Amino acid sequence: MAAAGSDHGLKRIVWKRIKDTIITDCRKSELWKILILDPFTTKLLSSCCKMSDLMAEKITIVEDLFRKREPVTEMKAIYFMTPTSKSVDAFIADFKSKPKYKGAYVYFTDFCPDDLFNNMKLYCAKYISVCKEINISFLPLEAQVFTCDNPGAFRSIYSPHSRDKRKTLETLADQIVTICATLDEYPGVRYKKDSNMENAKILAELVDNKLARHYELDDYGKKKEKTQAQLLIVERGFDAVSPILHELTYQAMVYDLVDIQDDTYRYKSKDGPEKQALLNEDDMLWVKLRHKHIAEVSEQIPKMVKEISAKKKQPDGKITISNLAQMMKKMPSFRKQLTEKTVHLQLAEDCMKHFSNNVEKICKAEQDLAVGSDVEGVKVKDSMRTLLPVLLHPYSKYDKIRAVLLYIFSLNGTTEENLNKLIQHVQIENEREFILNWKELGVPIITSPSLFSRKPTRRDRSQDELYSLSRWTPVIKDVMEDAVENKLDTKEWPHQSECPTAWNGSGAVSARQKHKQSAQDERRTGSRLIIFVIGGITYSEMRSAYEVTQAVKSCEVIIGSSHILTPVQLLDDIKALSKGPMEVLTIEERNNV
Repeated sequence: MAAAGSDHGLKRIVWKRIKDTIITDCRKSELWKILILDPFTTKLLSSCCKMSDLMAEKITIVEDLFRKREPVTEMKAIYFMTPTSKSVDAFIADFKSKPKYKGAYVYFTDFCPDDLFNNMKLYCAKYISVCKEINISFLPLEAQVFTCDNPGAFRSIYSPHSRDKRKTLETLADQIVTICATLDEYPGVRYKKDSNMENAKILAELVDNKLARHYELDDYGKKKEKTQAQLLIVERGFDAVSPILHELTYQAMVYDLVDIQDDTYRYKSKDGPEKQALLNEDDMLWVKLRHKHIAEVSEQIPKMVKEISAKKKQPDGKITISNLAQMMKKMPSFRKQLTEKTVHLQLAEDCMKHFSNNVEKICKAEQDLAVGSDVEGVKVKDSMRTLLPVLLHPYSKYDKIRAVLLYIFSLNGTTEENLNKLIQHVQIENEREFILNWKELGVPIITSPSLFSRKPTRRDRSQDELYSLSRWTPVIKDVMEDAVENKLDTKEWPHQSECPTAWNGSGAVSARQKHKQSAQDERRTGSRLIIFVIGGITYSEMRSAYEVTQAVKSCEVIIGSSHILTPVQLLDDIKALSKGPMEVLTIEERNNV
């Protein structure tokens, strides 16, 4: 199964949900069937199952709803689609004049509006055997990570030109309700209060109202009580540092420095054609390595390869890609094991190449600016002295912009005069939006000297620091630990709705100390903390969810957002915020609109 990462992983839960509804209904008839998907449900299914899983359930062909298809009148078709007019129109077209299939089982990801439903009934009622809404309108990306598959939400929410902010927040709220429903949770809802930004508060209200409606009556006519879960909603501007910093843990580093498209790594073997590997939870080595520091990854992979070659009494020597290619030719039985290792050997080598060429030198400055002190713990008194060497070195434009932003964040804003000098230095006079548009996220960029505000205090992690170039910890990790320990300040994190019993009171689990099981802890066992970040999450924040879950054991942390961020993509999105509505669209997109 695709969800090898975890027995309780989101992917497995989603696949089970799909099996229990769609597949179980269709099993009642022994016939083989066709499955018809739209782009979103295609992504959804491929994230949680393989074609062989579908074949095992008597599904013989998978087709695209919007492509021209040959009629197969002797077979029934399963339609799994989003409840949009485009999808419903395509469905109606399949049956209106001349039916393409013997009949239809229709499943919507989410609530289908009455007008669309009535339209279907009007034209196709006699062909529809089943019509259900299954409440899954998110993508399970990893065992503990979900997305709403909507990178465009960033612009809709933060652009001053946006015309659909409210509608976007409504849609995100509906999607968050479906993740709660899929996990069978009715959580207490809290949000991060912010004097400049209202989005988290609005989204929390929307989610809470929609959850109340969803759980008003269950199948037995009873109102569902709150479960042992808490949902926290926070905006991207709450931690501007984490998405900009160069991260040195494997997954985050790979997506920042290597060109990965659709989770696919393309690489060339020395003497062969281009190859590709999918980075997902089917690859157990990826699951094992993704959150480790690159120093450990670079050490561990060659060791693993040596172990394999030792079993075959290969001459010991330096592990290189070309040696491996030779070994694989000689040992077909080990090919699969080795291929997996070779991919990561190559990928880690790629990361290290970028690291030693450029990133290593920048990292020290970035860490000092982000943390506010150097490796010895001495406070950075003059941030400009830390930044200057980066500006004077011929780094790429994006690397310099990242360093300048970290400088500005470290001071909680700078003067207009100073900013102008920095912009000239980086030579982005015509692209000032890379920096100025952060204000749309509520991040202070230009402040007058008298207004420099104090930064919030952070947890002391100096004892945990293993690597001098990885001293920064995402702010969300502090929040996760504080939430699990019931230390979140109610003024900063107001309750939108009543809190389940296990999440109030004190003396909760410490996320960092070995602890005896307290009564609070036992009540909390099996509870969930769900975090939703408006405006995208980073790979380091995803890693934090696993680390806190690992440390606490009694509480699973799940994190999600509209989409996953990489530093360069985020900078491009920030820059584009000030463009007018039509300037952003490509010609093809405009035509589609």
